[in-house]
Amino acid sequence: MQPIIYKRSYRLGEASFTLGERTLVMGILNVTPDSFSDGGRYNNVERALQHAREMIAEGADIIDVGGESTRPGHEPVSEQEELERVIPVVEAMQRELPQVPLSVDTYKAKVAREALKAGAHIINDVWGFKAEARMAEVAAEFGCPVILMHNRQDRNYGDLLADVAADLRECVEIARKAGVKDENIILDPGIGFAKDYSENLRVMRALDDLITLGYPLLLGTSRKRFIRTALDLPVDEVVFGTAATVALGVAQGCQIVRVHDVKEIKQTVQMCDAVVYTL
Repeated sequence: MQPIIYKRSYRLGEASFTLGERTLVMGILNVTPDSFSDGGRYNNVERALQHAREMIAEGADIIDVGGESTRPGHEPVSEQEELERVIPVVEAMQRELPQVPLSVDTYKAKVAREALKAGAHIINDVWGFKAEARMAEVAAEFGCPVILMHNRQDRNYGDLLADVAADLRECVEIARKAGVKDENIILDPGIGFAKDYSENLRVMRALDDLITLGYPLLLGTSRKRFIRTALDLPVDEVVFGTAATVALGVAQGCQIVRVHDVKEIKQTVQMCDAVVYTL
């Protein structure tokens, strides 16, 4: 069965991207010392910029910059520290690579505002605007695309899939009430967040149901623990497992995939797109 595909075009200054023609690859650029996979490797401006260039050369369509690790057990960082990590990288990206869509991975309103002012184009919020209400106001003010991820403080699910869908609807309602336009909303099922191994697998099997909520879906499974558990492999040996989850996601209609291993996943989505996007 052909998956639901949403068509959207975004013009973001010199940058742009289009949904509905092929799967887009979002490359992860962690400017943190403690991310679970690549912490400390790119936490200065020159190394970050070089890695961004490498991911673009390998086929990344969007670069996602994050200044606070969200791995299990991570230590939250202050607003000021996150700004000091993220803003110089955003400014350098805008100066050197203005044609590349740039996402900022943050749940803090001030960080989002300053990043957008510095040249970022997209807000990627792992709390779906539920951590800070002002995030929705910032998004509405700048008129930017937003990625609202499923997350919650507890795992007290009654019906897992129904609850995930309801939680995402709440995120959408927060955004819309603040004035965020429907066409600027992208959802993320939050694989690896507030879900155990079995729950992650169940959500992976139901991505096509979440797409019926009416918004494009971004899938972020790259090197996640549920893949490492299934394969019993360390974090740097699960590119094929990640590729399998990406293929499952694209087959169900996910339109953006957020990954560390751009070259390998680019090939994966190109093959999937040959099936999904060829009439």
